[in-house]
Amino acid sequence: MDNKHQSTVTIIRPGHTFEGKQGLTYGEGIFAGNTRARPTCLPLPPLRPGVRSRDPYHELHGTAIYVLGGESARWNGDDLAEPLPVKAAEFLYTPAGVPHLPYNPSETEPCTVVLARTDPNEQESVVLL
Repeated sequence: MDNKHQSTVTIIRPGHTFEGKQGLTYGEGIFAGNTRARPTCLPLPPLRPGVRSRDPYHELHGTAIYVLGGESARWNGDDLAEPLPVKAAEFLYTPAGVPHLPYNPSETEPCTVVLARTDPNEQESVVLL
């Protein structure tokens, strides 16, 4: 393999976390700040039992989620009145600009998801209501 191509490949190892505007702790994952990822962001936000996010929307980008384990739920829409459960092995897509409030309805089981956004800066277009 040519060294010029190898220098663009990055491995992100578990252990680094950050606090998002939404009030969740994220596993660092892949974003523009630690790779040359454009236009991709792939954080791992584990939802601890009983945790809920602040109510955000993502002004300029959509969000795709795959639930690896556990169950999450979300209130969606302008009045956050549309509850939507999402279980292990299910996908969820939220378009840009749609208000949502994710939470873990379980008091004992964590929920693990893989989250992908089209904003490489992760928190750049997060707007809190």
